[in-house]
Amino acid sequence: MTAAPAMTELDAGALGAWLSARLPGTGLPRLTRIGGGQSNPTWFVDWGSARLVLRKKPDGPILPGAHAVEREFRVMRALAETDVPVPRALWLEEDTSILGTPFYVMERLEGRVFSDTALPGVTPEDRRAMYLDMARVLARLHAVRPQELGLSDFGKPGNYFARQIARWTKQYAGSTGPRIAALDELVDWLPANMPEDDGAVAIAHGDFRVGNLMWHKTEPRVIGVLDWELSTLGHPLADLGFCVIPWHSSGDEYAGLLGRDWQGAGIPARDDFVAEYHAHAIPTGPLLPFHIAFALFRFAVIFVGIADRARAGSAASAEAAALGPLAERFAARACEVISTQGTSGGQR
Repeated sequence: MTAAPAMTELDAGALGAWLSARLPGTGLPRLTRIGGGQSNPTWFVDWGSARLVLRKKPDGPILPGAHAVEREFRVMRALAETDVPVPRALWLEEDTSILGTPFYVMERLEGRVFSDTALPGVTPEDRRAMYLDMARVLARLHAVRPQELGLSDFGKPGNYFARQIARWTKQYAGSTGPRIAALDELVDWLPANMPEDDGAVAIAHGDFRVGNLMWHKTEPRVIGVLDWELSTLGHPLADLGFCVIPWHSSGDEYAGLLGRDWQGAGIPARDDFVAEYHAHAIPTGPLLPFHIAFALFRFAVIFVGIADRARAGSAASAEAAALGPLAERFAARACEVISTQGTSGGQR
């Protein structure tokens, strides 16, 4: 999750010419910019009878490896023949002369998207069913063998947590903002309490959460996993640890569940969610406080970067200044997990 880039206008004429070589239709496509936190600008595209979605790299200079729409397209195309629900990826265009940066086009799914983990407007029975289906979909993703889909080179296998801790620690060290005591504590605690590498490797989504799923219009099931920008080869428990953050954060901390009547609303307890995942996953180790603390640490450092860009005046999201303080709060939540559950504490 990163702050959204500056609003970019698409050249409708250029896109129409490009589409006309691939689909029936003439004239200009109808474009609707999709808001939200995407770092890759995204549009609904109506072209003739086709209802599409276009995602492209933002304009201007970007960091090497960032905004990799090519990777998004590749992983969704590879997963199309599996039981992981993804939109159908149609075309990747790497010629920057068309729209200024590389882009891809995929089918547009018709369903529901929720930014609030409490799933407003849903019955308690459906809320429980939706959360448990989310757990099953994550398990199905992690059951896919990357080498069978031609994705053995999609990331570096092994030592995932060691590499990730080093990466995010380096990013935090380069921050222009004030030090955060809880983050400093995590920088020391995580390497010292990292489980022994068990060699588990899966396609890790990297941002698997309620807001990045498309749900059926009426049924309590996932019809599409969206926003694959952070996907790589990683440890499955990294995704699972990230996915349970709502049980460890409040409503004003990226729409978490703490302080809300989530039990009465039908949302399953964290241990029920995790048990559903493990019931359908390839056998792996238990979800430990380390995995949750790591996920919260990583999330906190992402918000450190958002705060840095806000201070520099370069953050594109109007919410960047407000989101920045979440770095300290998510770091504090990670320390709470450690202090209340120790190194092998139980689930909720």
